[in-house]
Amino acid sequence: MTTRPGEELPTDRLLPYLREQLPGLDEPLQVTQFLGGHANLTYELKFGDRELVLRRPPFGTIAPGAHDMRREYHVLSRLHPHFAPAPRALLLCTDHDILGADFVVMERRHGTVIRYRLPEEFAGLPTVEERLTVALIRVTADLHRVDAGRAKLTDLGQPEGFAERQLRGWTKRWQLAKTEENPAMETLSRALPRAIPTPQAVSIVHGDLKFDNCQFQPGEPDRVTSVFDWDMATLGDPLIDLAGTLSFWPDPALDPAEMPLPLLEGDWPTKDFLKQQYASFTGFDLERMPWYEAFACFKTAVIAQQLYHRYLQGSTRDARMEKFGLAAKAFARLGVAKLGQAG
Repeated sequence: MTTRPGEELPTDRLLPYLREQLPGLDEPLQVTQFLGGHANLTYELKFGDRELVLRRPPFGTIAPGAHDMRREYHVLSRLHPHFAPAPRALLLCTDHDILGADFVVMERRHGTVIRYRLPEEFAGLPTVEERLTVALIRVTADLHRVDAGRAKLTDLGQPEGFAERQLRGWTKRWQLAKTEENPAMETLSRALPRAIPTPQAVSIVHGDLKFDNCQFQPGEPDRVTSVFDWDMATLGDPLIDLAGTLSFWPDPALDPAEMPLPLLEGDWPTKDFLKQQYASFTGFDLERMPWYEAFACFKTAVIAQQLYHRYLQGSTRDARMEKFGLAAKAFARLGVAKLGQAG
């Protein structure tokens, strides 16, 4: 078993449960943790030639509404036939006697994930950064065009008042995770509710659509083959997803020294290119994007602060989280700058 200290799975309870729920798991179990994520914990479960993925919330105190494995299962158990990049969910466990929390088991997908730089599998391909970027934006637009009714996901959320509820929820999470003053966050929490745009459409919103939640077939930079991490998915304004993608894109206003992890390195297209591509795929008017980008920065700052709070509490030993407090301040400042562009 390869896992971070303190994040091991209790296989003495897990293995009998899985064999009871899923047929054919007769081979010995091998567990390997995927170490790239920062919030939900993800593990490969290998039974001989059969491979599965298990996802569970992080250890320690969980913010209300966060890390919702029931929501992830609900989405993935219905979405796959309508959106091929969504992995097929196989099992939801709500019995906390097994792992101490809800967890989901799903099919294992293989491929390449882009985190901070261009993977070797894509090196040397012509205009590869642009092609990967277009693929990311295209899969975002494809998700936003899924008919939630046909996918039987109209119960995923209440679109009316979506942005208002999002703001209230993330502001509450900010207050719970706050460890020190952050004036830019206070500015955003006051200013954002005053200028909420009218949505142009209602779509399935992933909530965290970025490169490291996507997977590509090696050597094929023009198509996203898998999209992961669906625990925040809902129905709402699709431009919130695009803004979330932009918030993780390189920005000259973000100081790399304040980032807990490297920003995307290389010759990548600008944020304006991403917005132009999305507009061409969807036909949406992006005039109000500065507001959406400011909100995305607010949300990213809250997530960073939650991770930093968990680190200060000792709920994780992941040393990367020590700098997330700085990141929360940096994203809040960027959000204030974006909001200023809204006029």
